[in-house]
Amino acid sequence: MIDALIALGPWSWIIAGMLLMLVELLMPGLFFIWLGLAALATGLVVAALGLGWGQSAILFAGLAIAAVFAGVAVTRRRDGDPDPATRLNALSRDLIGKSVRLDHAIVNGEGRVRIGDTVWRVLGDDAPRGQMVTIVRLDGTALVVEAA
Repeated sequence: MIDALIALGPWSWIIAGMLLMLVELLMPGLFFIWLGLAALATGLVVAALGLGWGQSAILFAGLAIAAVFAGVAVTRRRDGDPDPATRLNALSRDLIGKSVRLDHAIVNGEGRVRIGDTVWRVLGDDAPRGQMVTIVRLDGTALVVEAA
């Protein structure tokens, strides 16, 4: 097997690069693509310079490390905000400190407010419908409020 790879010369790197890219297509994760690009580049350099197997393996290792770091730099979000998909369940935390008007009176410590297109259960001291309240913390899926 090793003799066959050595006999293929630079084509072994090009084939390995294509296979790694195929793995990326089958199991996407933005990792194998960079290794595949490093293997393709190794194949091209080996073809151009006629490097031996040992030298090409060292070249691939260096290119693979550089390609992975370049891939991380390319795929990193530039705006500094985390990916909105990862913040999906944390959006309610952004409501803390916001003042809202009661949609339903708080009776026996429980009421409702409408924020955007969502109705939230609120907990707090009894208050009439229409009163402004401030969200102070979360309690499970309920918002804890105080009079504004």
